[in-house]
Amino acid sequence: MPQHDDGRAPASAPSATSESRLRTANRSQVLELLARSAPVSRADLAQQTGLSRSTVSSIVQELLGSGEIVETTAGALPRGGGRPPSLLTVNGSPGTRVGVDIGHRHVRVAIADLAGARLADREIRLDADNSAVETIDRAAALVRECLAEAGIDPKTDRILGVGMGIPGPVDPHGGIVVSPILANWMDLAPGDELARRLGVPVRVENDANLGALAEFAQGAAREVDDVIYVKASSGIGAGLILAGKLYRGVTGIAGEIGHVRFEDNGPICRCGNRGCLEKAFGGARLVELLQPAYEETLSVERMLELAQEGDIRVNRILDDAGRAVGRVLADLCNHLNPALIVVGDTMRHSESFVLGIKDSIDRFTQPDTAAALDVVPSELGDDAGVTGALVIADATAPD
Repeated sequence: MPQHDDGRAPASAPSATSESRLRTANRSQVLELLARSAPVSRADLAQQTGLSRSTVSSIVQELLGSGEIVETTAGALPRGGGRPPSLLTVNGSPGTRVGVDIGHRHVRVAIADLAGARLADREIRLDADNSAVETIDRAAALVRECLAEAGIDPKTDRILGVGMGIPGPVDPHGGIVVSPILANWMDLAPGDELARRLGVPVRVENDANLGALAEFAQGAAREVDDVIYVKASSGIGAGLILAGKLYRGVTGIAGEIGHVRFEDNGPICRCGNRGCLEKAFGGARLVELLQPAYEETLSVERMLELAQEGDIRVNRILDDAGRAVGRVLADLCNHLNPALIVVGDTMRHSESFVLGIKDSIDRFTQPDTAAALDVVPSELGDDAGVTGALVIADATAPD
């Protein structure tokens, strides 16, 4: 290793990932300030953001080149009787983003401005597994309702784009649903379908991946570059952030831990395999196992309420489920060596489930891997999916 004259090793250079994240954050900071204020000069931008003039100048040139901001002299005061200075402002209206989160039993939509403030949000209950066309139709109608509530006219106001999450794998190249997990969505390009209905670009992603992006950007995984987000409710899945970037795999099915074989002679799963983890320990299966011991009709939500009330039977089976999920995660952690596991969706409410995962991680991962790893519940909760959809909504945002 090269040495300084005094024998000290030089400080390591920032990684490309760190530089990219810093650049993206600085760019967002400049855009948000311009969206919230009257036209300002480059010098004022540097002063108000705390960024260097050279950094501001570079970002401004990039934004001018992409057409996201423009130069104007409106409101500028001449200097010494000469020409007024050039000021900067966003091009047209500041712009809004639309997030659409489609789950197995719901559709959520949120509208947010450039600074991330929510302008409108709505949710409907819907069995999305039955009909892709009906679900996308309902999602488009919900988007229009939210835009109207926020006072946004799609014909005249600037919509940066729409982000959309669905509860199944999506081919990262063509946007096609690629797995029988969503049998009635197979070979459909849901992003293209929603874009055709709305007339706005749509980026589509698996819902667990959106949860990972949301926690990475705004939740429990802020400032953590290697994260596994576990989406656990009736089904089980995961989203992977590796070296600060979403990892999808070649065909978009990375992170499908719910379809790891867990029981050699287990029942056939909806994915087509036998004995999958989700089939053995997903929320629907846990309810089925518990139901004979209860007179009331159970659901995943009621099961978790009973857990929080201290029900011994429920907490025992949730602990078993957490240990089983943790066993699969332990193998994944031995390969990937992440810093954090974030437990999301409804199972985040179960302390027994989260502790069960931790116990298996401690037992089955290498000691150094376990020592560097923490397991925490989601900070964004049910909002993670639609937040992640807003993160990817801008068509110019990096993957």
